[in-house]
Amino acid sequence: MYLRWAEKSGFSIQIIEKSIGEEAGIKSTTILIEGKYAFGYLRTEKGVHRLVRLSPYDAAHRRHTSFVQVEVLPEVTAEDPQIEIKPDDIQIDVYKSSGAGGQNVQKNATAVRIRHISTGITVSCQNERSLVQNRENALKVLRGRLYEKKIEEQEKEIAKLRGEYQKAEWGSQIRSYVLHPYQLVKDHRTGFEKGNAQAVLDGDIDEFIEAYLKN
Repeated sequence: MYLRWAEKSGFSIQIIEKSIGEEAGIKSTTILIEGKYAFGYLRTEKGVHRLVRLSPYDAAHRRHTSFVQVEVLPEVTAEDPQIEIKPDDIQIDVYKSSGAGGQNVQKNATAVRIRHISTGITVSCQNERSLVQNRENALKVLRGRLYEKKIEEQEKEIAKLRGEYQKAEWGSQIRSYVLHPYQLVKDHRTGFEKGNAQAVLDGDIDEFIEAYLKN
């Protein structure tokens, strides 16, 4: 959905990391989307998304409910004084990229996993064939997550001073995508809904973004 939305919006796209699920599908993925106001638009998508469908992975073809957590992080440059990562602050592991087999399996260890020691934040990147490029991409994601963590801590402190704070917990979905027994996509924050669920999954999410920004 987001790849197709980015293509329609004329943004550049780079898949930084993708982990395949143990049984089927994708377990997690990290995508770099670059373009004018890309972060401002996509920040409205942060949260839990709920999908209801007839599962293609169920032999009995029963209805299943799935949840996806969407994180949206800004790209923070290495020169940003707010986020400084020193060599002693991180632990870097290098390993062989996983593949589908045959020629797709990397013979050399080029995948990178970086752990920020004090916060425990861990990021990985294995999409590029270059160890240097994977390391740089992983550091980009780490800087973004550290920046987001800093902003969240500031917001929590402000909320405590105001006497109000509500946790963004798993299950408190911002949007539901129902493909069976009827088609409907509804944003629970704004109440905006659309009957053509397939079009939304094909990247038609501009009206949801606009509804949230105007709310």
